[in-house]
Amino acid sequence: MWRSPKPRFDVASAICLGGRDYQEDAIVTDFPFGTDTGVVVLADGMGGHAAGDVASKLIVTEVFSELKFQSANFVQQERHIPDLMGKAASDANSSVRDYIRSNPKTRGMGATLVSLILVENRMFWLSIGDSPLYHLRSGKLQQLNEDHSMAPQIDFMAKQGLIDEEAAKNHPDRNCLTSVLIGENVARTDCPRTPFELRVGDIVVVSSDGLQYLEEAKIQKILQRYRRRSSAEIAGYLLEAIEALADPDQDNVSLAVIKLNHNTPMERVIAPKPVDAVTDHGAKVTRVVSLDTAKKTDEVANTVSGPTDQIVSAKSGGEENVLKVVAGGK
Repeated sequence: MWRSPKPRFDVASAICLGGRDYQEDAIVTDFPFGTDTGVVVLADGMGGHAAGDVASKLIVTEVFSELKFQSANFVQQERHIPDLMGKAASDANSSVRDYIRSNPKTRGMGATLVSLILVENRMFWLSIGDSPLYHLRSGKLQQLNEDHSMAPQIDFMAKQGLIDEEAAKNHPDRNCLTSVLIGENVARTDCPRTPFELRVGDIVVVSSDGLQYLEEAKIQKILQRYRRRSSAEIAGYLLEAIEALADPDQDNVSLAVIKLNHNTPMERVIAPKPVDAVTDHGAKVTRVVSLDTAKKTDEVANTVSGPTDQIVSAKSGGEENVLKVVAGGK
């Protein structure tokens, strides 16, 4: 009996409202079974109801549609993936600009963006804003992407002794973004050209900053403790920990958990060229024409007067064609 092969990726996504009245996060994951590639797009909106949620959905929709359209070419065009991700982000930013121009009351809306493309065990990312991309390996948790907020600068000031740690942790400017998609110039984009290579046993978590209501040590503890569980279970444990905080100011949380089940090399298959790719190399082309059209063809080698649905050879304008004659039609 045929058995389905084990998928390369184990992926789960989750989203929760937290203590907010409306959802400003948006996320989409796409890892089709039978392929060795996948896409994640996440955006954390800002600008309030009827603005932040619109921005995040607009950006996720725009970016995902462009990446999905090109997904069949990820393997063959792998070195161009960062350029593709950059273009998708730029187009999404333009969409936000156009929406604001058409709806002036939404001025100030925008969203962070994290997009991932995985090809086998190689992970490309583009991030703008402060939505974190975490990676766990051998019990060690690290954030892979840049944090485009004031938090790194404030933490640096604390390390230098300029402010105390408690003041840094609760600094009012801590969450101010230094780069974001708001339809204007994007100050900073983190998009390495060299992919990050995953190993079996690694865990990747991409999320909105709502997950950071948990201390990083707590996130690490959950991922390490449940590292042998499925991605769906890990996502559930993270949301349980958020709920256990019972913080009335809890921000929206959206996240995706990715695990690599195996790293078997993908079989490379060279796809045949489409028929129209060889038309200029002297090959004959079969065309289906009506009987009336065939009779009008000049320099016909075989007189078209017999039964229909016959194959004849003809010349038109000096080019030889193979014609299949069908009945009727004009």
